[in-house]
Amino acid sequence: MVDAVTNNATARISSGSSMLASNFETFLSLLTAQLKNQDPLSPVDSNQFTAQLTQMAGVEQQLLTNDLLKGLLAAQQGSGLSGAANYIGRDATAVWSATKFTTEDKATWSYELATNAGTAKLQVLDGAGKVVWEGDAPDKTEGVHDFTWDGSSTTGAPAQDGKVYTLKVVAKTTSGQTVDAQVLTRGRIGGVEMYDGQPYLTIGNSILPLSSVIALEEAAQQNLNS
Repeated sequence: MVDAVTNNATARISSGSSMLASNFETFLSLLTAQLKNQDPLSPVDSNQFTAQLTQMAGVEQQLLTNDLLKGLLAAQQGSGLSGAANYIGRDATAVWSATKFTTEDKATWSYELATNAGTAKLQVLDGAGKVVWEGDAPDKTEGVHDFTWDGSSTTGAPAQDGKVYTLKVVAKTTSGQTVDAQVLTRGRIGGVEMYDGQPYLTIGNSILPLSSVIALEEAAQQNLNS
């Protein structure tokens, strides 16, 4: 998507530059012809001539601006993957709720509560948005908490290995007011991939956009040695 938008913008700039360049050449030709054929007894008004020169300078400035924009777009396209690669090996926290379930690693998320909650429910949803498991959150206090889903379901059908599931948290105070909450993905960044021109990071069984990352830290020593 991002790549398509960038390519479209580049094409529009190039098209605009060609039109401006053509108009610029035509303008110069007309101005030169006007100066050559003007009546010596009634020369072009100086104010009018100044205005024409100003228009010509404006067209030239627009051409330079278009060249600069194309350069910036090209640099943006080329730096996405290499820039994101600098994050490999670092511990990250992202606002992201989707992860792949495996029988070996299960499915792991974190959730954050803005304040202490009277009740807090967690829901695991499948790819169609259907709730396949629901239960009480293991911790209802303010802060970040971890949760691992073993694949069991309230419908009786076990989780499918390799399928993507998402987590949802619903929390309320003892008086029934909604508690602000969000689902997080935390872990060490193991790789970087590009999708539609946008860099995505691999954290455990999750692949998430770089834009979803809200915190980065140096990887813990024990993780680096493992």
